[in-house]
Amino acid sequence: MNKVMLIGNVGKDPDVKYYDADQAVAQFPLATTERGYQLQNGTRVPDRTDWHNIVMWGNLAKIAERYVHKGDRLYVEGKIRYRYYDDKKGQRRFITEVYADNMELLTPRPTTNSATETATTTSSSNTTMATSDDEDKLPF
Repeated sequence: MNKVMLIGNVGKDPDVKYYDADQAVAQFPLATTERGYQLQNGTRVPDRTDWHNIVMWGNLAKIAERYVHKGDRLYVEGKIRYRYYDDKKGQRRFITEVYADNMELLTPRPTTNSATETATTTSSSNTTMATSDDEDKLPF
């Protein structure tokens, strides 16, 4: 199994579709960046950004619809899936997707006058989303 863990920024608001008795699927791009560096000989290696297609199902998709927005920093765990299709011109197109099992929202949320939301957990996928209060407890 190809398990991956990614931390990156959401490229656009999730595209959420509903089907069969309130089941949901969410899709959005996630950008991860490997920081550039300088070699001992002075050569500068620039930052490298990769884009990943994230797919979430069920309750996790509903959480993404409600809480995930363009620009948010997100931690995603999931499995890599490969698929292909033939386009209108008959050319084969390959797609790599990450089917998310877990996610954690790393972007702090503004506090409101009401009680701060606690971490939200879905029973089907054991997914937690960090709120600004939870981030104060992180060890890093």
